[in-house]
Amino acid sequence: MWFRPQREAPPTAGLPLGFADMGGDIPAPLTALAAQWLGVEEAQLECSGTAALTVALTGLAEHARTRREVAIPAFTCPLVPLAIRRAGLEPVLVDLRPGHFDMDPERLAAACGERTLAIVPTHLGGRTADVASARAVADATGAWVVEDAAQALGARIDGRAAGTHGDVGFYSLAAGKGLSIFEGGLLVARDEALRDSFRRAARRIARWHPGWEARRALELAGYAAFYRPRGLGMAYGHPLRRAPRRGDLLGAAGEHFDLDFPLHRVGRWRQAVGARAFHRLPHFIETTTAQARARVPALASIPGVHVFTDEGGTWPYLMLLLPDEATRDAVLQRLWASRHGVARMFVHALSDYPYLGTMAGGDYIPNARDFAARTLTVTNSPWLDDASFEHVCAVIEATVVSR
Repeated sequence: MWFRPQREAPPTAGLPLGFADMGGDIPAPLTALAAQWLGVEEAQLECSGTAALTVALTGLAEHARTRREVAIPAFTCPLVPLAIRRAGLEPVLVDLRPGHFDMDPERLAAACGERTLAIVPTHLGGRTADVASARAVADATGAWVVEDAAQALGARIDGRAAGTHGDVGFYSLAAGKGLSIFEGGLLVARDEALRDSFRRAARRIARWHPGWEARRALELAGYAAFYRPRGLGMAYGHPLRRAPRRGDLLGAAGEHFDLDFPLHRVGRWRQAVGARAFHRLPHFIETTTAQARARVPALASIPGVHVFTDEGGTWPYLMLLLPDEATRDAVLQRLWASRHGVARMFVHALSDYPYLGTMAGGDYIPNARDFAARTLTVTNSPWLDDASFEHVCAVIEATVVSR
């Protein structure tokens, strides 16, 4: 009997790559296409969103050598504090607003001062962040605003691209993102002097590395082949299901990181793949946005479940806040290892990752810990069909009502 792979929905709605993306003419360089779409003068390509943040902070530090601190949300990707340290700077954790992913404005103001180099508001899971509050604190303290739009390429705030409302913005082109070259990042800035600094910083710390680029090219080819409903089980689903059984939550969430992350230039072939696929991105975002808006009411109608929404964000997944940690864990017990694209965003608040060590501000972050304990995500991939989505809703509702 022939083995027939089962369908699997990915945890995020990523733009699939096709055979035509692998070769042929390109309409324009990837950076030019991105800059035009984002409404900026130019975009700089790096090997990951983490690398883009590292380059940005390294460049900013040239302009303010006495400022060594970077204020970040206490719940965000663990790679953010690692990038800050890789740039020779110090992360400062800021607790969140209750029940939200934005930094608490009062806590942010208290955390910033004459040593603050940058403030990093985070557009989490395609939802847009409160950049205005970060801007007000930055203006008062002389810091820069660096928008973390790694998960929000294509999101808009008041008609302008998320990532372009601060002084600097960066985006991720990692696997499973709206547009992927397997690993990549875009960096933008309004000021030409800052862009010059970023170009110099990249030449200094992100040099050509043929070994890493060969690996990424092979991974991108594999991504193009297996990022399909019947290919994901082998490439993604089976490892995911093994990790929770071993009690490896970080492995299940893909969060085994360290300070020695890659920094290198992106090769021409991967850039060309991204450029060929770029024209499909706006329509893909429109399609997934329509699907999300049609599905939000079903989840929002479940008692005690809050679904995060806004007007201009993208929708890689639906982000839910459940009544308490026990209920969230009970839902995940039934759905995390399923094939329905239900997952955790980040496993911990930043202070609770052992490999990150001690960080300023991390001694009292109750709202960040509460947010980490109660959130889960439901994929917005078109590969999660209506019947599977209804099953996910039914499991969540039955679990919430029974507790």
